[in-house]
Amino acid sequence: MLVDSHCHLDAPEFDADRDAVIARARAAGVTRQVIPAVSAAGWPALRALCAGTHGLFPAYGLHPMYLAEHTDAHLAALADWVARERPVAVGECGLDYFVEGLDPARQQQVFDAQLRIARDAGLPVIVHARRAVDQVIAAVRRFQPVRGVVHSFSGSADQAKRLFDLGFLVGLGGPVTHARANRLRTLAATLPLESLLIETDAPDQPDADHRGQRNEPARLPRVCAEIAALRDIAPEALAEATSRNAER
Repeated sequence: MLVDSHCHLDAPEFDADRDAVIARARAAGVTRQVIPAVSAAGWPALRALCAGTHGLFPAYGLHPMYLAEHTDAHLAALADWVARERPVAVGECGLDYFVEGLDPARQQQVFDAQLRIARDAGLPVIVHARRAVDQVIAAVRRFQPVRGVVHSFSGSADQAKRLFDLGFLVGLGGPVTHARANRLRTLAATLPLESLLIETDAPDQPDADHRGQRNEPARLPRVCAEIAALRDIAPEALAEATSRNAER
């Protein structure tokens, strides 16, 4: 019984066969999936998708890579949307200092607003932190006691510890299956089990066996098995622990 803690099942890449994708996930033991939004335009369709399918849980937010689409009106609407819908989390939100042309100051403004919304609503945040983990840590410190997950974590063991001390977990997915991802594989083997979530980030970040293909949640067992092997524990034990972490 696996929880895919980060999966963009509402993405257009799944429009042609979404029901089959969900069926394959269930057949693979992926019984629940958290679906984070990326922009305000997608919130209604995401709500409808999750309301109509058992085991899908929405999060509403404004992703930093879509910064040009976000307005102050969207932030105001997000506060109302979260209060009314009571999703499992606020997100996907965060900071991206890798993609060129995304104004850091505006990113920080939009991220801070979402941290405030999550804190005031008592909800966790689902955070994107690409080449910006220290900046994310500084932000969440300002909005304690906000909690959540930094998904697709690629930082250091020290950064992971600082996040855990602040009430945050880290999400690991397909990249951990790549043999050359030495630092990430070391983190997967050594981080406290109670700090880990597993994810696919589908349709992105496929595992090493499906490089270049569309990712989907049915491939989460591959991630689970890889991390379990790195930790020298049974996949069932890792599945149970990460599912419990997701519920918490």
